[in-house]
Amino acid sequence: MFELRFHTPKPWAQVVLADFDRFLQDHAAAEKKASGMAVSMFSHYPDKPVLVEAMINLALEEMNHFRQVIKIMHDRGIYQAPDAKDPYINTLRQLIRQGPDEYLMDRLLTAAIIEARGCERFGLVTDALPAGPLKTFYQVITDSEARHHELFVELALEYFPREKVEARLSELLDEEAAITAALPHRAALH
Repeated sequence: MFELRFHTPKPWAQVVLADFDRFLQDHAAAEKKASGMAVSMFSHYPDKPVLVEAMINLALEEMNHFRQVIKIMHDRGIYQAPDAKDPYINTLRQLIRQGPDEYLMDRLLTAAIIEARGCERFGLVTDALPAGPLKTFYQVITDSEARHHELFVELALEYFPREKVEARLSELLDEEAAITAALPHRAALH
C-alpha cells in the first residue's frame, strides 16, 4: 500500500544477531504493547464497529505472537526485561495531532507505519538468520506485520477521504524516515 522512505541498512541485522537474547526481549515487549494498543483502540472507539472488530482480532493475534516469543525466550533460558520507553514510538507519537478526527486518523496512520517498519526489520532478521525454526518463525512474523500495516491504512480509508489519508500518510512517512535515520543501531526492533 505504501513504501517506507528510509530503508534500514543491512548491518542493523548484524547488531541484532550479536545480542539476539536482548532482541527477543524487545520483540516480546513490542508484541505486548501492540496488543495493548489494539485494546485501547477498540475501547476508545466503540461506535466504530469495523474498527472494533479489526482491533479485537489484532489484539488476539499480537498476544499470540507475544506468547510465541515468550516460549522461545524461555526455551533459551531468558525472561522478559522491564518495560522501557521506545524512543522511536515516543517520537512518532508526538506527531499525532489533537482533535477527534485528526487524532483517530493519525493513530491509524502511525500504527500503519510502525507495522510497516516492523515488517521491514523482521524481514531483515529473517534474511540474516540461518535456516531453521527461528528463521521460519520470523518469516511468519514478517508476513503478519505486512498484513497489519495494510489493515491500518484500510481502516483510515474506512473513516476518512482518500485524499486526506494519502496526504497525511505522506507527511508522516517523511517524518518517520527522519526519525528512523537518526536512531542508533541496537538489538531492538526500533
